Amino acid sequence: MANLQVKSIDDELYLSLGKRAAMENRSISQEVVSILKAYLSIPSNKTRLVNSQFLELCGTWEGGESADEIIEELRNSRVNSSKHRRLDF
Repeated sequence: MANLQVKSIDDELYLSLGKRAAMENRSISQEVVSILKAYLSIPSNKTRLVNSQFLELCGTWEGGESADEIIEELRNSRVNSSKHRRLDF
């Protein structure tokens, strides 16, 4: 397990951490880890933005073609290349 050492913490912050840790029956180190886990489990603003943009795009490719028609169109648009040869087994 990794170790983390934090230097030059403001005395007030350290006292606040100590009080909070005591209320939760934890050491200060355990409380810091708990706070970090809780904070990091919340999606960042960037993640929310990307998710929002993705959800806006969902459904924008809807068309009248059936799945079979789309597959047929994809197959018909393929181009054979002399670089690739078919291997029959």
